[in-house]
Amino acid sequence: MALSSTFTPLSPQTFNLYSKIPRHFSPHSITLLKVRASTTLDYSNVSANPKPSPLKTSNWQWKFNDNSINIYYEEHVKEAEEPSQNILLMPTISDVSTVEEWRLVAGDIVQRNSNVNWRATIVDWPGLGYSDRPKIDYNADVLERFLVDFINSPTGPIKPENDLIIFGGGHAASIAVRAAKKGLVNPKAVAAVAPTWAGPLPIVFGRDSSMETRYGLLRGTLKAPAVGWMMYNMLVSNENSIQSQYKSHVYANPDNVTPGIVESRYALTKRQGARYLPAAFLTGELDPVKSREEFLELFAGLEGKTPVLVVSAKGAPKRSKAEMEALKGAKGVSKFVEVPGALLPQEEYPAIVAEELYKFLEEYFGSAV
Repeated sequence: MALSSTFTPLSPQTFNLYSKIPRHFSPHSITLLKVRASTTLDYSNVSANPKPSPLKTSNWQWKFNDNSINIYYEEHVKEAEEPSQNILLMPTISDVSTVEEWRLVAGDIVQRNSNVNWRATIVDWPGLGYSDRPKIDYNADVLERFLVDFINSPTGPIKPENDLIIFGGGHAASIAVRAAKKGLVNPKAVAAVAPTWAGPLPIVFGRDSSMETRYGLLRGTLKAPAVGWMMYNMLVSNENSIQSQYKSHVYANPDNVTPGIVESRYALTKRQGARYLPAAFLTGELDPVKSREEFLELFAGLEGKTPVLVVSAKGAPKRSKAEMEALKGAKGVSKFVEVPGALLPQEEYPAIVAEELYKFLEEYFGSAV
């Protein structure tokens, strides 16, 4: 596709539309941060476990259509003789999503003194993090299929004979709940941390036919040779933009956004194929549902079948926060809590999030998992 023919359909309004949206980046610092207790919950005695869990990194080959996609994952385990129980942690889907956002939470839970020997696996989505990023047509169905294949594969790290608990952030939580509602996976429990369902453009501008046309043009441009990289570098892959987004709504406390965090996120945007999945995410192709009503129906579908914890973030952006709050008392939601943070509380406040997740595990399962 020629440069001129790709650029021609985009009007100035299309660029203005993109520049105004709050792009949902996913930070991945693994530095422990000191946090203040919530005004509604007592976290005065919460601290991240100082003893790191043994970490194993590996890769798994996902066969998708004619592609063999290298998938990166990490396993956090405690040195113990008793059989382990699986927790799968799925990173929040965003421009710079990666396993790093869950590392401190995984290590904290695994190393706690418990009657259960927890084993935590964190996996990078195809097209994100340290997994391969092929040029395919990413959408919610593709990611759902990946999740199902990863969990059910006899060659994967998740042992199908063991009960599985899924923790997911943002869109990852909604995709996991959707797969469970369909019966494609059968988790023993699900925890949705700062769950979302609408991508950055649709949540601001809606999904009428006119906007869908603009989203398609933007998506095509970002995926195109040459001009796609130019546009991606200008709007997404630059340190000033990343820092601005983190300080405005990804983290609740701007002081927690360090130069190291920005530099590491920036490096992720330079990986080969980095722009393909974000092009789909920004324009709503990864949205698992199209409305709040459908969002609530996902969770309602697990009523009486699967315990579900929803962890809302006190400082989340207004529109995202409204969707989280809609789950409070909703059918299918077993427990609803609020923690400090914005779109990535599991990374910004890992000790507090780990405490809530562990309490959920103990409350619903204890030693009977």
